[in-house]
Amino acid sequence: MNNRHHSIIAVFLECLRQYRTAILLYLLNTILILVVFRLYGIQTEPFIYAFAVTSFCMAVFFTVSFFRELRKAARRRLLLGHILTEWKDLPEPGSLEEKDYQRMTEALGGECERLTACFAAERKETQDFYTAWVHQIKTPIAVMKLALGASDEPDRRALQEELFRIEQYTEMVLAYQRLGGSSNDLLIQEYALDELIRTVIRKYAPQFIYKKLRLAYDGTALHIVTDKKWFVCILEQLISNALKYTPAGTITLSVCDGVLSVTDTGIGIAPEDLPHIFEKGYTGANGRLNDKSSGLGLYFCGEAAALLNIPIQARSTPGEGSCFSLNLGEKITPPVGMAL
Repeated sequence: MNNRHHSIIAVFLECLRQYRTAILLYLLNTILILVVFRLYGIQTEPFIYAFAVTSFCMAVFFTVSFFRELRKAARRRLLLGHILTEWKDLPEPGSLEEKDYQRMTEALGGECERLTACFAAERKETQDFYTAWVHQIKTPIAVMKLALGASDEPDRRALQEELFRIEQYTEMVLAYQRLGGSSNDLLIQEYALDELIRTVIRKYAPQFIYKKLRLAYDGTALHIVTDKKWFVCILEQLISNALKYTPAGTITLSVCDGVLSVTDTGIGIAPEDLPHIFEKGYTGANGRLNDKSSGLGLYFCGEAAALLNIPIQARSTPGEGSCFSLNLGEKITPPVGMAL
């Protein structure tokens, strides 16, 4: 039985419930009149005629009421699908009970609207605070970078790496706040994919040198239609993650058949952790071994990739490495004169 038939039956049964008292009184009255006719020996032909006429009138009245209730039920179903925005435009109540229920609905809707406005205001205040904090913290970070650049201390490289990590986490706070906001200021344009990749490589080059890791990337002539800021954020996080969990070997960036892959020769991901790595706060076995893991990096990647409508996948073999793939699909465009 489909939903429409179910709805018709439900409305029919509801009409019977609403008019059950009138129907029962009518039947009881009819039986009493018939008994009186029989007791006094009155001919029943007039009674039968009157019964037929009144029954027909009742049937017409019930049918009209049924179709009216059916229309009202359809309108209620339509309204229910948009109740969060249409609760102020409810239909006129048909009874005192309906009027009371409408008052309850309007009171709840008003309270929901008030709480939503309060939440939005508090969220904006939080975002403004973190935005201001990030911009303020950039000043001492820049000063420390200059100081370390001119320093001859033996631990300078280690300090520079930690300072880079602080700067990276600071930027991630700002990006995370923008990601959860009502507006993500997307600017969709066409970019050279190679330039976006090399921008990230240049940023992380000192980390490759410090950790003595090899980077493999052959370049690509393809273009991509996306938001540069968010796409670069995703790629930065994937490379940062690869650097964190690759003690030795190679990190490879490759583009093949519209799929951008970041592959490492690191410690890999346990099979039981793999389905959960994009969940918020999930660190898994590797995260428990590495006290620097927050469980937010890959969650951020997954959310940003969903924002750009780019499917992201991961495969891994413990002890051999991991591979994260971004399926760029239709976002990839070939350079002029080249076919995909």
